[in-house]
Amino acid sequence: MFRLFKRSSSKAGLSPGSLTYVGDKHEEKLEVELIRYSTEEYTEESIENIDDVFPIENTPSIKWINVVGLHDPSTIEAIGKNLDIHSLVLEDILNPLQRPKVEDLDGCLFLIIKSIHSEESTGEYNIDQVSLLIGVNFVISFQEKNRGLFDDLKRRIKNGKERIRNRGADYLAYSIMDIIVDNYFTELEKLGNQIEEVEDTIIKSPGTESLDSIYKFKRELILIRKSIFPVRNVIHRIDRVGGDLFQESTDIYLSDLSDHILQIIDIIDTFRDIVASMMDIYLSSVSNRMNEVMKTLTIFASIFIPLTFIAGIYGMNFDYMPELKWHWGYFGFWGVVLTLLVSMLIYFKKKKWF
Repeated sequence: MFRLFKRSSSKAGLSPGSLTYVGDKHEEKLEVELIRYSTEEYTEESIENIDDVFPIENTPSIKWINVVGLHDPSTIEAIGKNLDIHSLVLEDILNPLQRPKVEDLDGCLFLIIKSIHSEESTGEYNIDQVSLLIGVNFVISFQEKNRGLFDDLKRRIKNGKERIRNRGADYLAYSIMDIIVDNYFTELEKLGNQIEEVEDTIIKSPGTESLDSIYKFKRELILIRKSIFPVRNVIHRIDRVGGDLFQESTDIYLSDLSDHILQIIDIIDTFRDIVASMMDIYLSSVSNRMNEVMKTLTIFASIFIPLTFIAGIYGMNFDYMPELKWHWGYFGFWGVVLTLLVSMLIYFKKKKWF
């Protein structure tokens, strides 16, 4: 189960700027991929030594360095030294618990955004941190895990059929953010389908599994909203702090991205309202089922109480009870019992008690 609040005790006692990865440990090897492209050319290669890609400034082609894996601080430190990035910024890259934000680093823009991924086997949602260093002609992205999030974007760049090959690094940064935001819609659609299924189950046959699902949805929506809500402010702030790096022609795309974030926040708030109402539906359904059970038991009790009363009287066997000597007494008893039984059933039916 995921936790809403994660501890970063490994940072306790260290000095500010200490490069320590705060997150789950991974055995996978850290991967560095360099994509270099312009209108006429495209190259893609895997980098063994991060120092080989520098210097990257003042070259005509656009370079995208994608770093997958944050468990090796030495690589992050080498990138920081080559670009003269402050250690506190590098510390934020290695800390996947950071809140989405954007900072102006004097010639370079630092941005943190969260991506959402659901596990197919368990259905649980994971929040991954994606950090971006955006320069005049380069973008460096940092991911915790390779989940194939940017595969479609790489394919688009390679095919060269879209405007991205004719635009600068600012448009590449927008495209990365757009891929992440589009993935929000995909993951929320999956979550919405799950919520609808549980809602139908609650109405038909509520059980403890439905209650567990409701609490699971509530926790997931809290976590997702916590990760996505600040992205709106990040995009708005890019217009103020990224004026030198983001061209005016890219502003319309950022505005569209901001609209998408607002739609996503509305969807999340709608889901939260639905899940809250699902709890009320669950309690009402359980109460209604209990009422049906109690009504059935009450009807049975109402039928058998007078019959038990009559049987109890004639079960006393006193010597002077005249009916005990009557030849047709046994049949008369059953006649009274059946008459009462049928009369009460007809009465309950008219009252629509069953």
